[in-house]
Amino acid sequence: TISKQLRQLEAAFRTPLLRRVGRRVELTEDGQRVFQYAEAIFTIGRELQDAVGRGATGPRPQIVVGVPDVLPKLIAHRLLRPVVCDHPEIRLVCVEARHDDLLTELAVHRLDVVLSDAPASLGVNAPLFSHPLGECGTAFFAEPVLAERLRSGFPESLDGAPMLLPAARTMVRRDLDRWFMTLGLRPRVVAEFEDSALMKVFGQEGAGVFCAPAAIEREIECRYGVRVIGRAGEIVQRFYAITVRRHAQHPAVETICRQSPEFAPKRMGPMVTDAGAAFHSRSEGSRDTQS
Repeated sequence: TISKQLRQLEAAFRTPLLRRVGRRVELTEDGQRVFQYAEAIFTIGRELQDAVGRGATGPRPQIVVGVPDVLPKLIAHRLLRPVVCDHPEIRLVCVEARHDDLLTELAVHRLDVVLSDAPASLGVNAPLFSHPLGECGTAFFAEPVLAERLRSGFPESLDGAPMLLPAARTMVRRDLDRWFMTLGLRPRVVAEFEDSALMKVFGQEGAGVFCAPAAIEREIECRYGVRVIGRAGEIVQRFYAITVRRHAQHPAVETICRQSPEFAPKRMGPMVTDAGAAFHSRSEGSRDTQS
């Protein structure tokens, strides 16, 4: 039985691997360590089977990409699709976590590259290089009935409207807050999200307005059944590939860094002019200071 095998394993290691907490059982510290090694062993075993099956001389190469939870998944897909298409021999491994945690993992070479909506921060104790990949404006979305009601008079119609916002620590959130302040808008914040996909699901159900890169507005409309309310070209969303080397050495990382995806949206709606220009000027000044 499984219980007998566990007892035999604990006897072999001369340490308990499981402990009972109330009605449930959890791994001890040694048990967690054994589990991690076992997982690595099984992974190598699967790679061995693949290599022998293909007649290969070694394990299949891979690229480990860090994807921050705040980065729109449709943007990440657009950036990573060439890796899958151009390098079928390379296994793509995506790791999702907080932006700063991913940069720490990158600095100690546990990741090959991190996709980001902001350049590498100065707080990481390692030389990191930010490769610009593209930029676009920002679009605002809502379920069809709410979008129809708010489309007229945009962006003033957002004043008092239910709003779903990215987490406060993100670059786009800081730009949104400055944009609202510049235009004198005070939307009613319903919720804040670190996960951009979860924010879209709430927007799909009518919980409020949400924003996303204008470059993927058609995909968002099709996938979530929402509609564009309006666009703010002055809220510029930029995307980067962050590496530990100035020049990419991994062929798949090089593919990501050298591509020039079409981030300009197919169409741009009405823009805010005077207030938008003032916002754009302040935003650029802030970015120059940060860089």
